[in-house]
Amino acid sequence: MKLSVIIPVYNERESIRDVIEKIKKIPIDKEIIVVDDASNDGTQEVLRTISDIKLVSHLKNQGKGAAIRTGLKVAQGDLVIIQDADLEYNPADCLKLLAAFTNEKTQAVYGSRFKGRSRFLFLSKLANYFLVILTNLLYSSKLTDMETGYKMIRREVLAGLNLTAKRFEIEPEITAKLLRKGIKIKEVPIDYQARKQGKKIGMKDAFVAIKELFKWWF
Repeated sequence: MKLSVIIPVYNERESIRDVIEKIKKIPIDKEIIVVDDASNDGTQEVLRTISDIKLVSHLKNQGKGAAIRTGLKVAQGDLVIIQDADLEYNPADCLKLLAAFTNEKTQAVYGSRFKGRSRFLFLSKLANYFLVILTNLLYSSKLTDMETGYKMIRREVLAGLNLTAKRFEIEPEITAKLLRKGIKIKEVPIDYQARKQGKKIGMKDAFVAIKELFKWWF
């Protein structure tokens, strides 16, 4: 199976080359799609020097969700995974998710930070706990990490969700729509190291996620 790795990136000049090189070293059939969301720190200049990637650029900043939707339009793999550009997630862990696709019935696999070795920021950990509890209550699921940025999904399934989110609410939208369709989500342990500097998601995004979960539940 071919894997489409979508990397939404905004102002990650210091880490983007390292992320891409780590992905290139993973021994799987893959394509690397980088969607630059109108970076203004020199990220675009770095990306133009990197070979063997599909580079798509937004003319203005639109958000992570919009970047993922743009990447999905050009993806050609059987499976899709979103890789953040800041190395909070270890690119090598995509092999763990890929191994969980044991048969054609497997549609979606999440990398659970709570099952692996992870380091969270305190408030972020509390918010994630609350959001996964709310998700399980609303959608009768048994997830441990709804907000994980490491989601591997069959391309036709992800495309069929008709995603609309522009920012970080893309995470609850994907989960809510998968669960509403009755799609079982497998989870595997992954490692996660939260960064303190340059983090673009905040507590206000937790409230947006709550709204999003109720929106798709109704």
